[in-house]
Amino acid sequence: MTRLGRATAGAVSTLTLAASLAACGSDADTLTVYSAQHESLVRTMLADFTEETGIELEFRDANDSELANQIIEEGDASPADVFLTENSPAIDAVDAAGLLAPLAEGTLGRVGEQFRPSSGNWVGFAARSTVLAYNAEAVGEDQLPASILELADPEYQGRVGIAAGGADFQAIVSAVLALEGEEATREWLAGLERNAEIYASNTAVMKAVDEGEVDLGVMYHYYWYRDQAEGGLVGDDAELHYFGNADPGAFLSVSGAGVLASSDQQEQAQRLVEYLTGPAAQERLADSDALEYAVGTGVASADSLPPLARLGAPQLDPGDLDAARVTELMQEVGLL
Repeated sequence: MTRLGRATAGAVSTLTLAASLAACGSDADTLTVYSAQHESLVRTMLADFTEETGIELEFRDANDSELANQIIEEGDASPADVFLTENSPAIDAVDAAGLLAPLAEGTLGRVGEQFRPSSGNWVGFAARSTVLAYNAEAVGEDQLPASILELADPEYQGRVGIAAGGADFQAIVSAVLALEGEEATREWLAGLERNAEIYASNTAVMKAVDEGEVDLGVMYHYYWYRDQAEGGLVGDDAELHYFGNADPGAFLSVSGAGVLASSDQQEQAQRLVEYLTGPAAQERLADSDALEYAVGTGVASADSLPPLARLGAPQLDPGDLDAARVTELMQEVGLL
């Protein structure tokens, strides 16, 4: 992971909303939020937070690995109060370094067990499903692989697209590692190194499938659903296959939120994480054009998405994903 200095943590922006100072009874507090989730989604979910609580928010935006690595470097001197991630391995790394405070039981109880780690030190606030995009003109439904592990087989050589350098794909690999073990994961990655074409992003993978550069592509669901909502500008000829059956390819990646143990504003930071998992923020997520899954208990996701209960995701503690070992394995086989 790239190590960045404090000054290069990412763009700094302040979410300024009308603050209700009476809610705090004094000058408004300001929380520093290191955020790797999509900026528009986080701002949407927290649109009324400052008005309702009187707590101002200052954001430092960068990707998962950059921010996790920076927090670990900063240690107890980190200015961050709250850490938000796009995928969970990054927040797991910060948790493993002993830098997160336990969350309130009430906050943890706002989401299902599959969306929070057993440590209780962070909680999910959004989720995305692994899918296989495919070009229906090249591959019939009866020809689709039953498992994501089959993509390492010789018959898929040159036919698969992946965004190997992205946090999304590496989170998927971390699920394979947790579910299948190290040797099986190494063999699978070695097969992908032989078979796969490498692209810069999930969107690029979807475009490659749509244009017939490759027959199949590993990605997350919401890129396709967003594109369909915009009229299929990128992926009008691409279709989605859900592996289901508790396959590693049905992995649900969780976006995590945690409070830094070093924060001197524990009460306010805990309140922010509680808010993200609450009905108001979760309903804003569901109603937004982000088309990621809401994970708050009792909140339905967007109508256009297959219900979470029908995805057949594997049972997996989101705190058991080893980002560091994934990087090592991918480097060993030449995917990084």
